[in-house]
Amino acid sequence: MIGIVAKIIPFKAIRPTRDKAYLVSSMPAYIYPKHLLEAKLESNPYTFLHVINPEFRADNKTQPNSVERFENVKEKFDEFCNNKIFLQDEKESFYIYRQITKTNTYIGLITGISVDDYLNGNIKIHEHTLTQREETFKLYLDVCQFNAEPVLLTYKDNPIVDAIINKYMKTRSEYEFCTTHHIKQDLWLVNDSEDIKTLTDAFENINDIYVADGHHRSASSVLYAQSKREENPEHKPEDKFNYFLSYLIPESKLNIIEYNRTVSSLNELSIEDFLEKIKIQFELEEKETLYSPTHRHNFSMYIGGKWYSLTAKKGTYNENDNVGNLDARILTQNILTPILDIVDLKTDNRISFMEGTKGAEGLQQKVDSEEAIVAFGLYPVSIEQLKAVADANDIMPPKSTWIEPKMRSGLTIYSLED
Repeated sequence: MIGIVAKIIPFKAIRPTRDKAYLVSSMPAYIYPKHLLEAKLESNPYTFLHVINPEFRADNKTQPNSVERFENVKEKFDEFCNNKIFLQDEKESFYIYRQITKTNTYIGLITGISVDDYLNGNIKIHEHTLTQREETFKLYLDVCQFNAEPVLLTYKDNPIVDAIINKYMKTRSEYEFCTTHHIKQDLWLVNDSEDIKTLTDAFENINDIYVADGHHRSASSVLYAQSKREENPEHKPEDKFNYFLSYLIPESKLNIIEYNRTVSSLNELSIEDFLEKIKIQFELEEKETLYSPTHRHNFSMYIGGKWYSLTAKKGTYNENDNVGNLDARILTQNILTPILDIVDLKTDNRISFMEGTKGAEGLQQKVDSEEAIVAFGLYPVSIEQLKAVADANDIMPPKSTWIEPKMRSGLTIYSLED
């Protein structure tokens, strides 16, 4: 049953009551520092973090990512449902979700999307996934039977989809609240049958959809569906396991931010020797103040209390290589590996990554505090570069992009139970 068109479906979301939505919704638990996570769990009995951390204050804790831990997650989720913190919609719906930050507005559509779109290449990826993480999340789905954090997908802007979304945004939203991070959240329900058909038909003509964020969640959902299909040879196309929770946002609304690097040692080189080695492959220019890259193949560097501009020299990279001309790859191949002997970015503890939202100030603070000896700022990857890599079935280097919006958990939960 391999499809040839993108298939999205409305679903009956399990979601918080209107009066508690702002209390329930949370960022993923791993984002919070331990002290802040504990403070939120202590002060807010409604936060979805209680579902993900069901053993808060428990004396006997189960192993993380074990069946026993996930059973406790499911038990806490059921408790939220029984206490009517969560209710399930009576009608199948699409959900228009908007985030408004200080600098951007993100608008998209929360849906179920077919795993076959992933299997047949309609949904394209640009990152490798780790088998262990895939298996862990598959186990979570097996035991918990719900998905609370959508995979962020992007597609080419479509006027038909935009028209439906704009129509609903002129009405009162179901949810409207602001988080402590100064991010306004809105949610609208689309449960009119004609509007649902219009949106469903529109996506049947959108054959190229790209995973922007959530590669492991999408891969795990596909793995889960494949196992359920093996268990149920007579499965039906409408079975819930054949779809996974997604947030579809047009390319024009996506924000791709750079992912910067800091390094804790110079591989026994002095700063002077390090700079001389860099000059072989880069045009080096000292800057008087904070500096951020201004174009592709231009980097910022902070070391020894000084800022520098580094521009890769022609011939030091392959402009015709979708991956080889990415700035993350150029930095690795021309500085990190040959000069600093950092071969594996995933395992070498000398290198750290910093999202570009922290800016040049964040990089400078990291070095000035002596947590790192040198920091590199990169120019953001464009949507065209991301698509070119995915279209060619290539893979980006680790931590090449920081993509927003970052989704909140617990607002629209996709149940896998009948």
